[in-house]
Amino acid sequence: MKTNKLLNSIICSFVIATLFLQVSCKIQPTTDLTKESIIPKPVLVTANGETFDLSRSSAIYTQGSSETLAETAIYLAELIEPATSIDRIITTEKTPPKGSIFLSLSATDALLGDEGYRLEITKKLVKISANTTAGLFNGIQTFRQLLPAEIELNSKQDVEWLVAGGVITDYPVYSYRGTMLDVTRHFLPIEAVKRHIDLISAYKINHLHLHLSDDQGWRVEIKSWPNLTEYGSRTQVGGGEGGFFTQEQYKDIVEYAAIRNVTIVPEFDMPGHTNAALASYPELNKDGKAPELYTGTRVGFSTLDANKEITYQFIEDVFREIAEITPGPYLHIGGDESHVTPHEDYIKFVERVQDIVLKLGKVSIGWDEIASGDLRPGSIVQYWSRRPTNAISAVEQGNKLLMSPSSRAYIDMKYDSTTVLGLRWAGLIEVDKAYDWDPATFTEGIGMDNIIGVEAPLWTETVTNIKDAEYLVFPRLIGIAEIGWTSAANRNWDEYKVRLGNHAKRLKAMDVNYYPSKLVPWIE
Repeated sequence: MKTNKLLNSIICSFVIATLFLQVSCKIQPTTDLTKESIIPKPVLVTANGETFDLSRSSAIYTQGSSETLAETAIYLAELIEPATSIDRIITTEKTPPKGSIFLSLSATDALLGDEGYRLEITKKLVKISANTTAGLFNGIQTFRQLLPAEIELNSKQDVEWLVAGGVITDYPVYSYRGTMLDVTRHFLPIEAVKRHIDLISAYKINHLHLHLSDDQGWRVEIKSWPNLTEYGSRTQVGGGEGGFFTQEQYKDIVEYAAIRNVTIVPEFDMPGHTNAALASYPELNKDGKAPELYTGTRVGFSTLDANKEITYQFIEDVFREIAEITPGPYLHIGGDESHVTPHEDYIKFVERVQDIVLKLGKVSIGWDEIASGDLRPGSIVQYWSRRPTNAISAVEQGNKLLMSPSSRAYIDMKYDSTTVLGLRWAGLIEVDKAYDWDPATFTEGIGMDNIIGVEAPLWTETVTNIKDAEYLVFPRLIGIAEIGWTSAANRNWDEYKVRLGNHAKRLKAMDVNYYPSKLVPWIE
């Protein structure tokens, strides 16, 4: 009998202790902000030991009521409302009440620049302050990562929304942090592009370069040359039906991206990679004959005629129509792999096209081959090839570089020899290889002062849908985002892979089809 009483007492004590432990674990707040796995890694993080509780009674307050500030507040509300039911936005000039999120524009902090932010978290208030709405947006992305991963789910969650307290002061090392999406080899519809924008902006990628024309198809409406889409958009790699964006759809993409601090960079590749245009308008071809539409993956076999005036009228019409609906500063003129274009014609062509872009009030970006000619002031050279000659030439001419070395930044390459999707001509690029390099020391003779930023291109020869794209993009683009944001002195692969591993649950909540690299200690 005594034995039974003793046993019951032990069991009861165990149950009570277990319940106490469960309750203690449930209510134990996160208090050390410096231990959070923020990507990209911020400049400075200090903890204060406090914890902010985002409750149902919380609201979003804005200091002022400008249109762009209102758009940013609406974005935040739409981001957190599904999981938290918090969607109230209130304008105030006073300090908001306890439990609020406060968005403040000051334009007085030189340290933060155009995209930096200060995130201050106490037990009473979350305050995100910046000089611009771009900075506020970046601060929101950091705050988002401090919330439990369930914030990414699209239904109400029974979660304690606790956030560690402290101050984060943060700003990027490069102004251009981008990725390229090839919607030409395989066409990706507007919903897929918007999904891509949502995901890349979550990691402070601020430029999306859209590859809109190639041998396999023309992907955006040009009203003065309608056959480009009526005929030239019909195919894609492998013989599928292709597709294109109307100008209204393109404007929708541009506006959607702008709210998420992403600038659209439209590219029309030329004088090579132009079979779809030549098939649509044979007068652009040297012999005046229309080639067949193309569904393969070979490159370098097509060229516009650099000696016909109609070619330049065509280019001016295309860029004029797109420039009118592209508020960003850049037009990408392509220029790569023009193998059948005579060298003298190529030089004349890229120089004249840069002049057309300048006349339209825009800045040319071109693949690094354009540096074999005379670059116009301000033109940007995208360093992609495995030979640095063109990039060095650009620097010698006083022009800036956008760093996209294919051996590190081409996220359409396979991860390893077993990867089904992707190519391998630039080598296998595992997650560590995509992360562990510095644009400012990658090539002798090219330093930080010569670089505007970094971009990771995704070519879609093997990608047929957005989920395929996500598998190649993530998690490598997350590392590229950190390269563009965080100083090389503050980056380390062994430390980064732990932070990346802690994003597994968040990526799953976002339904990202990411590659679970064995080099990363994923924690789900």
